[in-house]
Amino acid sequence: MASGSNEQTGGILRWIERTGNRLPDPVFIFVYLIGVLILVSVAAAMFGWSAAHPTKIDEQTGAAAVIAAESLLSADNIRRLWVEMPTTFTHFHPLGYVLVVMLGAGVAERSGLFGTAMSAAVRDAPKFLLTPLVALVAMLGNLAADAAYVVLIPLAGALFAAAGRHPVAGIAAAFAGVSGGFSANLLPGQLDALLFGITEAAAETILPSWDANIAGNWYFISAMTVVFLPVIWYVTDRVIEPRLGRYDPASRAEPPPETAAEPTPDAPLTPAQKRGLLHAGLATLAVAVLWLFFTFGPGTPLIDEAAAPTGRLTPFYQSLVAGFFLLFLAAGWAYGRAAGTVKSHRDLVQMMAGSMGDMAYYLVLAFAAAHFVAMFNWSNLGLITAVHGAAGLEQLALPAPALLAVIVVFTAGLNLFVGSASAKWALLAPVLVPMLMLLGISPETTTAAYRVGDGATNIITPLMVYFPLILVFCQRWQKDFGIGSLAATMTPYSIWLLVVGVGLVVAWVALDVPLGPGATVGFTLPAAAP
Repeated sequence: MASGSNEQTGGILRWIERTGNRLPDPVFIFVYLIGVLILVSVAAAMFGWSAAHPTKIDEQTGAAAVIAAESLLSADNIRRLWVEMPTTFTHFHPLGYVLVVMLGAGVAERSGLFGTAMSAAVRDAPKFLLTPLVALVAMLGNLAADAAYVVLIPLAGALFAAAGRHPVAGIAAAFAGVSGGFSANLLPGQLDALLFGITEAAAETILPSWDANIAGNWYFISAMTVVFLPVIWYVTDRVIEPRLGRYDPASRAEPPPETAAEPTPDAPLTPAQKRGLLHAGLATLAVAVLWLFFTFGPGTPLIDEAAAPTGRLTPFYQSLVAGFFLLFLAAGWAYGRAAGTVKSHRDLVQMMAGSMGDMAYYLVLAFAAAHFVAMFNWSNLGLITAVHGAAGLEQLALPAPALLAVIVVFTAGLNLFVGSASAKWALLAPVLVPMLMLLGISPETTTAAYRVGDGATNIITPLMVYFPLILVFCQRWQKDFGIGSLAATMTPYSIWLLVVGVGLVVAWVALDVPLGPGATVGFTLPAAAP
């Protein structure tokens, strides 16, 4: 790359870094937004801002019920804030979903199951399949949360070096898979639980009976995995590795003393690890069989036989949060017992407690986000904004694919400054979800569009929490590798993933393909009720 281009890229990255660093912590972003929300609600109530409710009829007039803006400084809302504070926090939809899944995932991670499984998947890969296999395991590694970053990414660098390839290219491919393809996976996981919890709270402003389905994007994220895999493969082998050139071992720096040495790619699995993986596989199979029994066995507890055909599997979908908890717990426990990392039930309890300790920051963020979302609903501003926004968009007559493409690009831009997926969605969902429901677009579709934009630019913003760690991994192999070097290396991935992701969303909506079991692209409001 020419020096002028490098300087220009570095200047843009420095501007992004400086601007982003000036932003407060996401917790305080919500605190400040609550302050702004209070002022806006007072003004909206004074000026009589209102809208016709799309699904309610006024019993006296027979017309659509009018929803007026309410001041958050009214006596009722002040009383509600202080009296209902514990309820507001504990009833925040994503909270229960995420904590339940993480109880099980914490055991699978701390027992070593996730790390061993990812290592086993890529160690013996043929040289010509090394890139796609690393990228695939990286995308599937999203289920392992932090383990994918701290285990797979440095391992990918070591694997590429052992294969005579540039180790930074391996790190880039793994980083693109884990973080650029953040939502791509073959199975729903804790991210689905987190996002759909927020989606449910937003959708209920329009339709209180709407229930989240953790598998609502299952087909879509599976397609993302299939589509993103060749993109990462092509960019790594045809764009990034030629740009990096031949690796010079003399440029390698010794690992800093405060960081662990990178994994050894040719170290075989120990007999205990192999035994652990076998037992984990059997445990996974047992949980899957158990869920099939609950679904199709005597009494069919996970099927509502009395519901309409489209709603009979609702209990099954709602049970998936508990199902993934049990799956991760059983597989992690089975692996740990066989591999020797779980010696007693006390170890298991400590691992579950440790996973809750890792959620401490999320709990603080959830407390602030829960009150922002609740107060937004109390003021009626979300519903009113959605109704008027939907009317404005309807006049523009944008086709649904174009509208969702705009949402993808907008989310990708916002992601450069607000890195947390849950924080961004808690900000956007209260307006986007109901607004698009009024335009006939389902909450699942809006969530899918958000996910594409959220992942594409994760890998180029220095505000991403793991960005400094990835930089350290690169500097182990190339000591002069700076933050601009990393961002420049990852920019082609970001552009390609964004372009292909937008294309996927547009094609999916245009073809009207279900996003998951029981999750359609379109949405029809029920008849207005008094």
